[in-house]
Amino acid sequence: MSRETLLPKLAAHVLEHGLAGASLRPLARAAGTSDRMLIYHFGSKAELVADLLAFLAERYAAALDGAMGDTPAATRQEVAARILARAREEAMQPFMALWWEIVAGAVRDLPGYREAAGAVMDRMLEWLEGQMPAGDPDPEGGARYLLTLIEGAMMLTAAGRPRFAREGLNASGL
Repeated sequence: MSRETLLPKLAAHVLEHGLAGASLRPLARAAGTSDRMLIYHFGSKAELVADLLAFLAERYAAALDGAMGDTPAATRQEVAARILARAREEAMQPFMALWWEIVAGAVRDLPGYREAAGAVMDRMLEWLEGQMPAGDPDPEGGARYLLTLIEGAMMLTAAGRPRFAREGLNASGL
């Protein structure tokens, strides 16, 4: 076994059960190995979780790449619409649940969660900058603007207020 073969198994477990129960023994069972072998491959539980979250962030980014399609978006609104449509898909719900668990842990100042949330946000901003339409006057600012709108809309939807999200997006021109 290697880190590369362990990460998909660990990711599947975390997407199904969340991070709250991600202690070494259940993770090791899910990966078909021992907790000692996990420490051998990752160095520590903190490093394992960091590598696992980075792996999951890349899988999420790949899913979003699929939402963007082969034709570049013509407007910022189109970028946001494609991302939000993908985020609503059933296959994306485990990622969304995990994301809100990470955000909640960051708010509660649980060890490692704020860093994990920041790393995911940094990766998302970098990805969004690359999705800005050709000729966008401020791709960095546009990515930050869209990230704020998208995260707010997804939070409202997760909290049971999708109508508020739709109305807010409509009011912003999205």
